[in-house]
Amino acid sequence: MKLLICVAACAAAGWIGSLWTVPNLRPWYANLAKPTWTPPEWLFGPVWSSLYLMMAVAAWLVWKHAGLVSVQMLLFAFQLLLNALWSGIFFKLRLIGPAFFEVALLWISILATCMSFYRVAPVAAWLLVPYLIWVTFASGLNFSIWRLNS
Repeated sequence: MKLLICVAACAAAGWIGSLWTVPNLRPWYANLAKPTWTPPEWLFGPVWSSLYLMMAVAAWLVWKHAGLVSVQMLLFAFQLLLNALWSGIFFKLRLIGPAFFEVALLWISILATCMSFYRVAPVAAWLLVPYLIWVTFASGLNFSIWRLNS
């Protein structure tokens, strides 16, 4: 049951983000100047689905060891909130610069979550590493789009 709750929480964050993202892909995002290394749009769905699943398993492992009301799970919830909010800031509000600063805060919160997860369940921390790498890449992409369109 705990695993299902973790999957549902991560899926909910992804769903909320998609509500803000999908309606703004065309024409707004499609018409932005983007760096040549921007991935194709079709790649984002499978990548995020995989990352959300790994995040859910990581949260479940930590929940089993540290409990739901723990520093680790509070950090996880905070970064999940920031994850969903980024889509609203970037796509819904179209605030590319502020979205970069928000994704930087997200990156820091993911790193803090990884470090706190490692103390409780090292496998859980390693499950978040691809997420941290992807958000590092996404941060660079956000910054580049901001600079190209300012």
